[in-house]
Amino acid sequence: MNILVTNDDGYAAPGLLALKTALSGVGNVVVVAPEHNYSAAGHVKTMHKPLRIGEVHLRDGSTAYATTGAPSDCVALVLLGALDFKPDLLLSGINLNCNLGHDVTYSGTVTAAMEGTIGGVPSIAVSAASAEAYLAAAEFAARLAAQAFERSLPRDVLLNVNVPAPPICGVRITRMGKRLYRDELIVRQDPRGRPYYWIGGERPSGVPDEGTDIWAIDNGYISVTPIQLDLTAYSWLETLSAWDLKAEAWQSV
Repeated sequence: MNILVTNDDGYAAPGLLALKTALSGVGNVVVVAPEHNYSAAGHVKTMHKPLRIGEVHLRDGSTAYATTGAPSDCVALVLLGALDFKPDLLLSGINLNCNLGHDVTYSGTVTAAMEGTIGGVPSIAVSAASAEAYLAAAEFAARLAAQAFERSLPRDVLLNVNVPAPPICGVRITRMGKRLYRDELIVRQDPRGRPYYWIGGERPSGVPDEGTDIWAIDNGYISVTPIQLDLTAYSWLETLSAWDLKAEAWQSV
């Protein structure tokens, strides 16, 4: 099994090394990760500037590859042939801090797995609530990777794994919860008096409905959420079809 490992915290992140080390026991691992931290990068595709990829060394001395692109670029470069390596499975992480609920649209960790899924490679995103959970997260991810390879995943589905801080009570299969964000705009001035902005605020919380990823983490369980790339709101198709959107309604506009 050829396993591609990436992340959004950069190739030097300890979570990535923990994941790579655990996966080395179940397959042939190649690491391709960003040169620097790309947290909250979202699903980026760099198309208006060149990308570079080069060899680096991880903290254990092993060879990896670092790119100038975002996490999803790392995946795209491999799938498009930048390396002589065809992955059977992709794992992204281990991200420091969980990616729960709506976080999946912001997370470079999860969107790297989305890029793999789009490219037809079974993909898993792994995040942990604390660095103390890295070992447990890596060991669980290795077991899950072996099963994902053996059993396979549907063509447009990825797995989003979140691991709580120890002690861990068990594993729950979950649905996405609802994140509550408390962002605020921080306005400052540069030395010339021109305004610039930071998006700050408190850490997000969430609605702890039982059965959700947020509930699982709050209660000490590893959360495994299957995420599909089809974002269609099927329950709204019939409602929307009743709107006055026929050609004669807009041809004169």
